[in-house]
Amino acid sequence: MHMRRGLLSIFLAAGLFFTAVSVHAQQQAPAQPAPPANPAPPQAQEPPPQSQQKIISVVNLVDVLFTVLNRRNKLVPDLEKSDFKVLDDNKPQEIRYFSKQSDLPLRIGMLLDTSNSIRDRLKFEQEASTNFLFSVIRRGKDEAFVMTFDDEPQIIQSFTGDAGMLRDQIVKTRAGGGTAIYDAIYDACAKELSHPPRPPGDQPDVVRRVMILISDGDDNLSNHTRAEAIEMAQRTSVVIYTISTSTQWIALSQTDPSKLANRKTHLTEGDQILQDLAEETGGRAFYPYHVDDLDQSFQDIGDELRNQYSIAYNPINSVLDGKYHKIRIEVPEHKGYQVRSRRGYFARANGDFNVKPAPSPSPKTNYP
Repeated sequence: MHMRRGLLSIFLAAGLFFTAVSVHAQQQAPAQPAPPANPAPPQAQEPPPQSQQKIISVVNLVDVLFTVLNRRNKLVPDLEKSDFKVLDDNKPQEIRYFSKQSDLPLRIGMLLDTSNSIRDRLKFEQEASTNFLFSVIRRGKDEAFVMTFDDEPQIIQSFTGDAGMLRDQIVKTRAGGGTAIYDAIYDACAKELSHPPRPPGDQPDVVRRVMILISDGDDNLSNHTRAEAIEMAQRTSVVIYTISTSTQWIALSQTDPSKLANRKTHLTEGDQILQDLAEETGGRAFYPYHVDDLDQSFQDIGDELRNQYSIAYNPINSVLDGKYHKIRIEVPEHKGYQVRSRRGYFARANGDFNVKPAPSPSPKTNYP
């Protein structure tokens, strides 16, 4: 028994000695220590989070809806992918996806300015918006909502395909208060047109989002800027058509209903803002005097929205820096054709609608 305890003490002392020598050698020797007798399996490097991979694949894809018109302003519906050239900040891009989309369901936001500044033209607004809805909406296929805005935006009729219900709410509107145009555009896009009612069928998400904005263009109360309103419309694929209520600079000789709607020789500051909102999103601005001036224009808008092309591309050397990128779509082999599309996009993560854009110059200098 005493012999066993003695041997055990010797072995323990030897073990402690070798351990101490080993530790001392690791501290002093510059060479790498020898691997242990039973090395643990190397840990696999963790892959990047799946959410980052999704953001990269989604953000890089820029989707553009557009319409092509010929010299006579007639729709051109029969072009192919090879007919188009896409430039992103003047750099040619490879078209990844291309499609022709016609007869699609419409989801319409009708935005009516009910501020004090348009009090004298409120009846014009009511008649123009009602005429548009009855001339464009197809029962069972298209739907619209009505939003008024003065001090703040307010939904007075949610999405419905019943033009009569929409009209009944429109004729009840009254004027008063300030003007918050940009807040109305921002809210209509973010809260309503970003997730409109889904139509039935095999492709329930394929709809056209459009806004009809009737106003004098003079904003004096919005919390959001014009740049923020435009960005939200672009990111939710909303095309804005604007109808000016301003009658300034219209001579008496120009009030004939038989004249064209777009006949102003001088645009007010508000008119220029309305034009900017429309052109940045691929729509058009109208400057009518009589409601009758808009009859053909409304039919044209409906035809345009149901006959559009769609192009998607991965921009080369894209960086998610929030900067504005200009888009230009050309039809090189068809001189005289004009393409109506949004003018650009902000390089931000898709779906992040609550990101407040960084301070930037006013749209007059920031946009083309």
